[in-house]
Amino acid sequence: MSCSERKRELRRRRHRRKKVALLARKLKKATVSEKGVIAEKLRCLTPGGEVIIERWELDKR
Repeated sequence: MSCSERKRELRRRRHRRKKVALLARKLKKATVSEKGVIAEKLRCLTPGGEVIIERWELDKR
């Protein structure tokens, strides 16, 4: 019997949270070009990526 969809959803959410925390740590030392890469990874990672990008001010150059 497979896992319920709710458990899969929670697992995906926890994984996204860990990845976003990792990107936040990398952002502190990132150069301008690396910030662009981080922004692109956030867009692919989560549906709320644009909100996080605005909050972290990655869209401003």
